[in-house]
Amino acid sequence: MSASRSAVVAAALFAASLAGGTSAPETTPVMTRSGACDASGAVAVGPGTFVVASDEDNVLRVYGPDGAKPQAGALDVSAFLGVAPGGSEADIEGATRIGDVIYWITSHGADKKGRLRESGRRLFATQVAVAEGRAQFTPLGTPYETLVQDLVADPGLHPLGLKAAAKRAPKTPNALNIEGLTATPEGGLLIGFRNPIPQGKALVVPLLNPNDVVMGKAKAKLGPPILLSLAGLGIRSIEYSAGRGEYLIVAGPDGVTGPFHLYRWAGSKSDAPIEVPGVSFAGLQPEALIVYPDNAKTIEILSDDGTRDIRGVACKDLPVDQRVFRSLRVSF
Repeated sequence: MSASRSAVVAAALFAASLAGGTSAPETTPVMTRSGACDASGAVAVGPGTFVVASDEDNVLRVYGPDGAKPQAGALDVSAFLGVAPGGSEADIEGATRIGDVIYWITSHGADKKGRLRESGRRLFATQVAVAEGRAQFTPLGTPYETLVQDLVADPGLHPLGLKAAAKRAPKTPNALNIEGLTATPEGGLLIGFRNPIPQGKALVVPLLNPNDVVMGKAKAKLGPPILLSLAGLGIRSIEYSAGRGEYLIVAGPDGVTGPFHLYRWAGSKSDAPIEVPGVSFAGLQPEALIVYPDNAKTIEILSDDGTRDIRGVACKDLPVDQRVFRSLRVSF
C-alpha cells in the first residue's frame, strides 16, 4: 500500500472510531514486575510480550504476558553505546519497531546542571529474532550521536530555540528532553519531545531515513515539526497502532509533577489529538506505551517507578533484586 493510501485508510479508520462514540475503556488491575524500577522505552516482541529499557541502566529486559520476572537473556548494550557498564547510563527513553528492527532513543538532554552529557545522545537499533518463544537481540549498525546537531542546524526548527534548550537542565522549562519514539506507516519515525513545549504545544519531529542513519549511510533527514495540543503537556510516549489506524500518546508534564493523560491522534497536522476518557494514571508515572500488533484492542502502559517510595527508600536505591515497576493494561 502506498504512503498516501495508508494515510487515507488511517484517517478513515480514525473517523469511523470517533463516529462509534468515545466510551471509557476498561483497565485491568496494576501489575508489578521485578528487576528494574525505571521503565522507559518499550516495544512488543510477541503476544503480550515486550522488551523494555530502564533509563537508569543500559539493559534491555523481556517480560512475558503475566511474568513478574524478566526472562533470561537480558542484553546490556553499554559496550555497543560506548558507555562503561555500571557507569553513566545512556538514559534510554523511547523505542519502536519496524519489521525485525527496534529503534531506541535516549533523552538527548543535558545533565541536571545544564552541562553536555555525551552518553545521553544516542539513536540506535537492535535486530530482534524470536526462537522457541524467546526473543533474542543483536546490536545493529552504529549508534548515531549527532541528532542534536541535526536538530539545531535544521532551518525549519530554528524558531524553536533548540540550541539554547540543549544547554538547560532537561526538566526545567524550555529545555530539550526526548521521551517518545514511534514508527510511521511510511517507514519513518516520529520523535516526541517531553520538553520543550513551544506555544504550549507538544513537539514532534519526523525522522525520514532511520535505517540509513543507524547504518551509517547518511545524516538524519528531518521533516517539518508538528505541534500538538495536549493541554500544555509534553509527550512521554507515542506509538502507532496499525490495527486502530491511529497514534496513541501518553502526555505528561515537562517537569517532575503534573497530570498525565492518554490521547488518540489520526496523524496529520490538521487533526487535533483527542483525549481518551476514563483512564486514570493516579499514583503512576507513565513512561512507555506498548501496542501489541496481534491485539489492537489492548495496550499496556509502564510506569517509571524510580523515585517511588518503597518502605521508606526510593525504588532505584534498593538492591537490584528488590526493584520493581508497575504496568497498566487498557482495553478499548
